[in-house]
Amino acid sequence: MKSRKLVNYAKYGYIFSIPFALTFLIFSLYPILYTIIIGFTDLKGLGRTDIHFETDDIFVNFKSVLSNKIFRTALGNTFLIWIVNFIPQIGLALLLTAWFTDRRTKIKGQGLFKVLFYMPNIITAATVAILFNSLFGYPKGPVNDLLSRLGMTKTAINFLVSKSNARAIVAFIQFWMWYGYTMVMLISGVIGINPEIFEAAELDGASKTQTFFRVTLPCIRTILLFVLVTSLIGGLNMFDVPQLFLLGGPNNGTITTSIFIYKQAFSGSYQYNNAAAASLIMFVIIMFFSAILFVILRDKDEDKMRKLKRQQMRSEMRNKIAGGN
Repeated sequence: MKSRKLVNYAKYGYIFSIPFALTFLIFSLYPILYTIIIGFTDLKGLGRTDIHFETDDIFVNFKSVLSNKIFRTALGNTFLIWIVNFIPQIGLALLLTAWFTDRRTKIKGQGLFKVLFYMPNIITAATVAILFNSLFGYPKGPVNDLLSRLGMTKTAINFLVSKSNARAIVAFIQFWMWYGYTMVMLISGVIGINPEIFEAAELDGASKTQTFFRVTLPCIRTILLFVLVTSLIGGLNMFDVPQLFLLGGPNNGTITTSIFIYKQAFSGSYQYNNAAAASLIMFVIIMFFSAILFVILRDKDEDKMRKLKRQQMRSEMRNKIAGGN
């Protein structure tokens, strides 16, 4: 009998991954490494070819950024806008997740509701900026007209000249655009839970609230961690909405760290070194808070099991060594 020739398909997988690997190396990894390097140099202005490392003080660019009042304002705005939009965002997403995934509540038209809730996420930021600029227009706009008809105001309000109002509107836009995405992520996590767990909870007489908090949430800890970390990264890199909506105004009231970095790099004196230093500072901040989230939401039972396994392996190794002697 002729022996069958075995075909190794693994090489085809490597071949098909080459375009992605090359694209990542050229357009992602190289810019990241170059940004890290120029954060320690004196690179400023267009057309410069001579770049020198800051030998006297390699952290001079970082100190310059941290002492910049506009950067500190941008950092405060970024955290404030993210927190104000994320807390209601995750709250509403969890509420909708509990509503759509409850086995004892039969909701008609779930697919339509999910599409409607997710739809703001697919609208471009430029379109959203134009929409909300029109809604809060001054002296005439839908919001001012509605308030006037309800008798809440006698004169038109210029919402976009107040820092607090501008921040609140930007936070609301971020909330409105992303709560549907968060909801879909959480629902996907709940769908992956074994239905027998919910059946057991029902047989034990658990209420809907108890089932959600005692069964659903612990089982989607990994998805919840993913949502929190991605929201943290996206929130601290917020750029398009505040830039297109108000250009960081009024009076730097909605300027974020990403807008600050953009202005440092591509306007004025083209201070690429300061922009790179600010990017690295934000990278460290994001890594720090992401690590905190990983520690808080880690599976403690799994950690205990790993420790027990390690102890067992060590004891077995000691017994073998002792037996060999």
